[in-house]
Amino acid sequence: MSKNAIEIRDLKKTYAPSGNQPAKTALHGVDLDIPAGSIFGLLGPNGAGKSTMINIMAGLVNKTSGNVTIGGFDQDVNPRQSRAAIGVMPQELNLDPFFTPRAALEVQAGLYGVPARDRRSDEILEMIGLTDKAHAYARTLSGGMRRRLLLGKALVHHPEILVLDEPTAGVDIEIRQMLWENVRKLNRERGMTIILTTHYLEEAEEMCDEIAIINHGKVIVRDNTAALIGRMDQKTLVIWPDGPAAALDLPSNVALETRNDGALAFTYRSSETNANAVLDCVRNAGVVIGDVRTEQADLQDAFLALTTAG
Repeated sequence: MSKNAIEIRDLKKTYAPSGNQPAKTALHGVDLDIPAGSIFGLLGPNGAGKSTMINIMAGLVNKTSGNVTIGGFDQDVNPRQSRAAIGVMPQELNLDPFFTPRAALEVQAGLYGVPARDRRSDEILEMIGLTDKAHAYARTLSGGMRRRLLLGKALVHHPEILVLDEPTAGVDIEIRQMLWENVRKLNRERGMTIILTTHYLEEAEEMCDEIAIINHGKVIVRDNTAALIGRMDQKTLVIWPDGPAAALDLPSNVALETRNDGALAFTYRSSETNANAVLDCVRNAGVVIGDVRTEQADLQDAFLALTTAG
């Protein structure tokens, strides 16, 4: 596989009009490279185009135009190879209720043309913690177990790339931790490329090497996670006064919020002022500082700022 697991060029998708609904363009000429062996976050608000892009990569939706290369295979030239290179764990719990987990894995492997001798159903069941449920009907499984089974189904054909579409939505902390342990293991031991969409921004911040944010069918920013957070110019200086706080004469570009615990939170842009200037204002007002800390922007701040602007 090349240095990029996925390469997308000028990808466009317009859905035809239906009933009273006019034609809708979901993707507006998207360009995106996803490095091989990375854990890559694909974030954006609802309706941004994430699901459309994933479904095109998985071969479930036909693009209007553009080029998609998966694992080195052009979708238009080598459709079977490109599909075989990617596994998708969907957001929807689409399982046959009358299949057991082991049967579901065997059928899925058969659909991908995996010979019986190369199937690893029992190994996958152990990895996802469903060995003891191998012969139970899927309809008897809990929601968390069903979501783990979806992960197993995505792995039956030994893909180089794994797409996780909102994988931890509605699951408890224990299952979430098990899922991320498995994902890290697949990435670390097998070099598998992981593509993650999630509404839990703290997960993306912790898990992802790089992140692309999509809004209105366009990639509005793509960067490594630390650099993306670093783009946020806004900082907050929090001071706990040792005694009553006097009136403060602050620069116009510094906003003050008094928090419930009595702390004074000064928010400013580091390109316009700095912490020393804020501290000087506080000291000049005769305020005795009991404690102080700074707060940096996180991924949620970056996400909101960029999608609001986008």
